Amino acid sequence: MSLLQELGAQLRAASDELPTGLVSVAMERLRSATELLNWVRQTSVDPIGVPQLGNATEHAEHAAAALRLAQDAIAAYLAALGLAADAAAPPDRDWKAGLGKEDEQPAPAEQQEHKPPPERLGPWWRERVEKLTGEAPPPAQEGGAQQERSATTAELLRRVAAGVRSGDRARLGRDLHGVNAATGLGLSAVSSPVLQRLAGDLLGHEPGPEDLPRLRTAAGGRVKSLLPGTPPAVLDTLLARICRTPPAKGEPAHPADSAVTASVLTGVLLARLGRDPETLDPSAPEPLRPRGVDA
Repeated sequence: MSLLQELGAQLRAASDELPTGLVSVAMERLRSATELLNWVRQTSVDPIGVPQLGNATEHAEHAAAALRLAQDAIAAYLAALGLAADAAAPPDRDWKAGLGKEDEQPAPAEQQEHKPPPERLGPWWRERVEKLTGEAPPPAQEGGAQQERSATTAELLRRVAAGVRSGDRARLGRDLHGVNAATGLGLSAVSSPVLQRLAGDLLGHEPGPEDLPRLRTAAGGRVKSLLPGTPPAVLDTLLARICRTPPAKGEPAHPADSAVTASVLTGVLLARLGRDPETLDPSAPEPLRPRGVDA
């Protein structure tokens, strides 16, 4: 290997190690928290941390943009050196950032004794899921508390994607009703890098503002059929974020609307690509990007 080739390999490795996926997940979690607090704020005169979260989200957005700019600059530099093969970035792995199991450190004995009781399903989450899907929650005795606590957000995303693939709205409703609000709201953060990757695979290139109508045509009808109660602006906002274009101004969406719609949109794009929901497992082989699929 020549000195130039070694330099190219080191630059590519540095580009691949940039934590763009982790920053994207953190940004979406901050955005979800802001949406939730904005919703709560409607019944309170206390700003309850919304300005601070807004500032943190803005910083995360700037960090994500800077990381993408750095990757683009490295690719351009490698191309200028004549290392075309190195300049062509491999399929990104950022979409796996939120799908891994979170490390659980055992709490000290004293903390375990004073540990608060596990979260119970609040009526607002089930009420919102029922409004979005049109499916009523199961009777209380049918809801297994152990299953509700053990399900992770990544597992829920795979379940939702499986329900979308089968076209079973009743199954979709059961899966969403069967988790607590924290797990459900986490769908927004986990699905964000996944959606970016799936949209790019469907289009055959990184999504841009000009791709917004195409993605809306490819996914809009299926999402609306599975979530008949979802406001149209929620899907439009998600697609605008994927295409990196400013969403239309309007009333803040309910945080559950964004989370549920993002998970269903993930399932729709997976189905359009002919992929199994189990490909959303971090240990699954990296899917190949098609040259282009006519949407």
